Amino acid sequence: MTRLAQTAGLTDVQREILSTVREFVDKEIIPVATELEHRDEYPQAIVDGLKELGLFGLMIPEEYGGLGESLLTYALCVEEIARGWMSVSGIINTHFIVAYMLKQHGTQEQKDHFLPRMATGEVRGAFSMSEPGLGSDVSAITSKAVKDGEEYVLNGQKMWLTNGGSSTLVAVLVRSDEGHPEGTAPHKSMTTFLVEKEPGFGEVRPGLTIPGKIDKMGYKGVDTTELIMDGLRIPANRVLGGQTGRGFYQMMDGVEVGRVNVAARGCGVAQRAFELGVSYAQQRHTFGKPIAQHQAIQFKLAEMATKVEAAHAMMVNAARKKDSGERNDLEAGMAKYLASEYCKEVVEDAFRIHGGYGFSKEYEIERLYREAPMLLIGEGTAEIQKMIIGRRLLEEYRFQG
Repeated sequence: MTRLAQTAGLTDVQREILSTVREFVDKEIIPVATELEHRDEYPQAIVDGLKELGLFGLMIPEEYGGLGESLLTYALCVEEIARGWMSVSGIINTHFIVAYMLKQHGTQEQKDHFLPRMATGEVRGAFSMSEPGLGSDVSAITSKAVKDGEEYVLNGQKMWLTNGGSSTLVAVLVRSDEGHPEGTAPHKSMTTFLVEKEPGFGEVRPGLTIPGKIDKMGYKGVDTTELIMDGLRIPANRVLGGQTGRGFYQMMDGVEVGRVNVAARGCGVAQRAFELGVSYAQQRHTFGKPIAQHQAIQFKLAEMATKVEAAHAMMVNAARKKDSGERNDLEAGMAKYLASEYCKEVVEDAFRIHGGYGFSKEYEIERLYREAPMLLIGEGTAEIQKMIIGRRLLEEYRFQG
């Protein structure tokens, strides 16, 4: 294990899981990540290996065939995986959020039907909130569900769906005005539907189309898509929790734990960038000595390591807060904000240490430099995190006049 980003108070089981995941990352992910990323190739062999390790069921309760582990254990595993290749952690993240939403909010029939197969990775989850004109304003969702007998008919276009092609179960948030009088606040008239589909692209079930992958600057390998619903018919028993109007709260609960995940990804990418920077600084010579012996480079390494430590500590704190059953939106927002910003800065410093070679695709830091920006916007931009943090601070420190 590295000297940085250690976590105190772990059980023997947690340490064993993390050791196994780290060994898998070092042997199966890091050696092939850059090559697969440059080809924008889905890492099927890596995904199969994660299935064998049981990581798709890491937080799913044992009664449904999962490992029943904590959010902290999961976040630390994600940190290790992102250290190898951030796209792989994204493949797991959306699956994890849907499984968490089912565990917390699903009916018993929905849990029994989906969770055992999600634990093995047979069913692969994705979730969908965003739309082409939506951005961070979730209340402006226009996709709509209209009840028709014992079914709902869904129409609309969704955007930025991670695992859009490879998933077989999508949690989709839409407006559902049925049962909610005119004038109801938008967030109280939204519903999450559990949409089953075939993997792949094109029309994956009647009324549901997944166009081809969106071409991205980074975060390659994982499929990011649109989702188009045109007369998509969903039975009423696939309303998450069995009752309409609760979708916004269900999704926000999922996104809250997802923010811990994004923080963990930022920590992992930053750790890898530091490893690459400190290693290169000891190999590259200028003016007759390794550049690591130049004070300017030592200052950079010191700042990078401090940021890695700080982000990791905040991520761990946010995960432990959620595991304790306490409200953690403040801690999750802080962790996501800090980890993503520090990740960008650490990656850029490692890039600078590499000099001109950092611009070459032969060096791993080039890939990290393109991947880090996604964390600045995923699961809420920095500005959204600041809004959440600010509002919660005003609740906690309300002026008593």
